[in-house]
Amino acid sequence: MRQVAKPSKALIAALRSATADLHRVNPWVGLFRFGVLGSIFLSSVVLAWWIGEGWKFWGLSASAGFFYAFWLICTHDAVHHTLIGWSWLEELLSRLISWPMFWPFGVYSELHYLHHGWNGSDLRDPERVQWTQEDYQQANPFYRWYVHHQWPVDIFVLGGMGLIVKTFVHGACLRSVRPRLSWQLWLDVSGIVLIHGSLLAVAIAYDVLPRYLLFWLVLERAIGIVVQTRAHLEHYGMWGSTDNYQLTQLYACRNLHVNAFTHWLMGGLNYHAVHHAFSGIPFNQLPEAFRRVQEVLQQHGMPLMSLEGGYFLETWRLSHQPSLIGEANTTDPTGRFEQISLGNSQLS
Repeated sequence: MRQVAKPSKALIAALRSATADLHRVNPWVGLFRFGVLGSIFLSSVVLAWWIGEGWKFWGLSASAGFFYAFWLICTHDAVHHTLIGWSWLEELLSRLISWPMFWPFGVYSELHYLHHGWNGSDLRDPERVQWTQEDYQQANPFYRWYVHHQWPVDIFVLGGMGLIVKTFVHGACLRSVRPRLSWQLWLDVSGIVLIHGSLLAVAIAYDVLPRYLLFWLVLERAIGIVVQTRAHLEHYGMWGSTDNYQLTQLYACRNLHVNAFTHWLMGGLNYHAVHHAFSGIPFNQLPEAFRRVQEVLQQHGMPLMSLEGGYFLETWRLSHQPSLIGEANTTDPTGRFEQISLGNSQLS
């Protein structure tokens, strides 16, 4: 794997110094976000079941699903202990809100640490969404078709269950790399079975099982749209490696320009490059960190980080421009690999 020239020690020191005072977590900021999103979700659920029938039930259920997605994104902050700053409470709350949607928080937390270490440099990255040229050339026609239509298939067909299955599979396959995955797999499966066993028992007791199952299907569809879109936008087309971890992350992740409310809903993940380079910075400090990092890069004559359009614009653009990770681009100082556009043709 080609790597660009080693960055100066002064540049790396300046990046770390510029962001050093932004790592303090204000627990009330995180608790407020967690509480507001959770309250909106629970209120939507209560209203949906209180109303009973018709389009209002399904509309409120879908609304609950979308807010549940943003609530679940809070668990990402909890993995890094930047939501509240109290690790025991973050992990407890994350499991309690993840298991009802079959989400294996413990497995995800272990895989996410590997993702942060491997992004841009190791193709075993469990959260890599883009295929390589070699993978594509060795694939059968069905998988080649899938790569051409990956975005709509993942977002609207595979959805939340697709991510859940993918997480469990990676968790089982990478146990030798991160032994704690064995314990987390057992804990997550036990918690999911316990919670869903209880919920199913209640649904059967009140004779609402079919409606209950359809309700959770609506939630899963809505959540899947949000989390799959987020997962693709953060890294698709950005793969690359430099000789420094921070610079690799700054250039191997995508930043998106969004309004303040969307930034709040997404927990600052629109500034994904800064988050990857300095994962201890809480979401409310990421805009300031982005500004400071850009200034340091400019002062040292380095390419600036990406700052692209919003979630809808970039999803539309990238989903219509499927590409593969090709060979190293030897003229790119950011360490990115060549992006091989697939267009509407099949690559031989």
